[in-house]
Amino acid sequence: MTFPPHASGGSEHDPGPFRGVPEPPVLVPNAVDVVLDATGHIRLWSRSVGDMLGWTGPYVPARRFDRLMDAGGTEAEAPEDILAKLLGSECWSGVLLLRHHDGHPVQVHVQASRLVDVDGRAFVHASLTETGGPNTGEPGPADLESLFESSPLGVAIFDNDLRCVRANEALARLDRRPLVQHLGRTIDEVIAGPVGRRLVELQRQVLGTGRPVLDMTLPGPDGKGFRSVSFSRLESTDHRVTGVGCTVMDVTERRRIARQNEIVRERLALLNDVGSRVADLLDIRGIAGRLADTLVPGFSDYASVILLESVVAEGELPRHPPTHRTPLIQLGVACAQHNPLVERMLRVGQSVGVAENSAASRTLSTGIPQLLDSPVLLRTATYPGDPKIRAALELGVHSMMMLPLRVGGIVLGLLVVYRAEGSPPFDQDDLAFAMKLANRASTSVDNARLYARQREDALMLQRALLPQHIPEPPGVHIAFRYVPGSTGNEAGGDWFDVTQLAGGRVALVIGDVAGHGLRAAATMGLLRTAVRTLSVLDLPPARLLRHIDDIAADLTSDPGEALMATCVYAVHDPARMRCVIARAGHVPPLLIGPEPTADGGRDVRLLDVPSGAPLGVGGVEFEEAEFDVADGAVLVLYTDGLIEARGEDIGQGLERLRSQLAQPYASLEAACDGMLSILEPGTERDDVALLLAQLVSFPDTPERS
Repeated sequence: MTFPPHASGGSEHDPGPFRGVPEPPVLVPNAVDVVLDATGHIRLWSRSVGDMLGWTGPYVPARRFDRLMDAGGTEAEAPEDILAKLLGSECWSGVLLLRHHDGHPVQVHVQASRLVDVDGRAFVHASLTETGGPNTGEPGPADLESLFESSPLGVAIFDNDLRCVRANEALARLDRRPLVQHLGRTIDEVIAGPVGRRLVELQRQVLGTGRPVLDMTLPGPDGKGFRSVSFSRLESTDHRVTGVGCTVMDVTERRRIARQNEIVRERLALLNDVGSRVADLLDIRGIAGRLADTLVPGFSDYASVILLESVVAEGELPRHPPTHRTPLIQLGVACAQHNPLVERMLRVGQSVGVAENSAASRTLSTGIPQLLDSPVLLRTATYPGDPKIRAALELGVHSMMMLPLRVGGIVLGLLVVYRAEGSPPFDQDDLAFAMKLANRASTSVDNARLYARQREDALMLQRALLPQHIPEPPGVHIAFRYVPGSTGNEAGGDWFDVTQLAGGRVALVIGDVAGHGLRAAATMGLLRTAVRTLSVLDLPPARLLRHIDDIAADLTSDPGEALMATCVYAVHDPARMRCVIARAGHVPPLLIGPEPTADGGRDVRLLDVPSGAPLGVGGVEFEEAEFDVADGAVLVLYTDGLIEARGEDIGQGLERLRSQLAQPYASLEAACDGMLSILEPGTERDDVALLLAQLVSFPDTPERS
């Protein structure tokens, strides 16, 4: 709030509404006094005249006053005429140019009055005050008065009772109140309510402590614009407190620019936030949900991401621009709070229909964003009578933007944002900024689409290269699982196989090729084929791994890359109930005892098999270990994706797996499901392969357990 400037008081006949208000003391620095006789000769003078004019000694007394005037600076009247007026008036006030001893003019303000002594002789007493004219060091009262009245800042002076005793015209213009409404009054008498009381309290603090209050920003009159108010304590030359000074300036433009800068910073932060939050995702559904969440409530009150069903389900780009007939699905939504109306408007997974001439149809077919900022336009968003739009209007939505999610001119879907009551409507600046958000998000959506296609291709290849049918020769019962990695990971190189050997023996193998994607899947297929081929030669497990390591360079899909894989190769002899195992850098196998323990569980043993080095290292000997196994024991082979977790030692995952397998299971299939249950949902993980083999004696084959 500003305070109106001071208006001059009434005349002698019209004292004005504030006749009883004392005038503030006038600051008069460097004043000197002279006394003239009736002829204009100087009879008395103070020594300060020498400081002001440079004249010293007997030069000044007895000289006519007009001889001290600078004739060159007096164009309108001659010095003698001015002196005649001064001598002939009861009171005279004006500005004169006097001549300094050095020759330069000195501008002074003269306040003269006639005096009469006891003998009836007339004299004139004149008080001279330097007014800060040419070549003077300090401003005079005229300069201060001019500064006060011409200052673009609103200025007001309050006495010790905090009543306004002086103000300038600039303050009146800033505050849009006449000066007379302020003079003689305190601020809270002019500005009602808590604002006025707060300002008076600040004035009291300034008056009592001497600590100024600077640049306090308040709303302008009638809530229009903003004003900056500052208070400081006023003191006389002898350090006596005389009141409080106040300056007021219009900071509306400053606030507007500051707000614009703040909006720019907020938008840059939001743009970066959108980029950082969706850039690391490779799941279209996750991107849609996170994009909507990022925009609410910072940019909009509601948000939804609508995509073409073909993009979501198949990862395919449309061959032709989408139309009103193109199937759409609402994939990501966000809102400040949920209620039945919001659920009707924003429901994940619901199909979205649009009419031929609707705003959504125009955006889909042309890629041009639409700003709908009235109820009439909002009803054209999708199709007449759409319950989602009716719900939006009931929620107080007053403006909506439909933004194309497009890549290379191809529209993948729509980003729709809404603002409701309590938020300002969208404008063209918002539309331009929202398109930057949509463009950044579109890149992430397209990357996720491409990744999904490549991942699906790799998974398809991997499934094709994995055994389509696992044989179950006499002496073993088999159960297996393959689980692809989480969406954030590409297809891996996990694999397993079961091979019938001579003499009724059975080879069981599981492995993991380093890397992900099509290359890892292709390498896995080559490695599986090599192991299956060598296994028919009936080689001991350690020797077989050595042969695979020797030919590792020939088993990669890329000649420029070396094979790096882990593997466990086991041979079970059902006639002797012995198992020979070798491993190449793979996680250790487990053996589940056939008999329940005292507590009803199962004994799970970690088999002590030398770890060996991964295949592809070269020049490393592999060792094997031989175990007697009980009839009905279960050999557990698995890949590291089952027990590895970010930030956790692999030993913890291994112990978790042992605890899970110690529980009783009705079947091998149930045991597989139990093993997969230790995977923590919602986290990124590698692919997982499981191979469980119940080892039974030959030729008798007990029932599966």
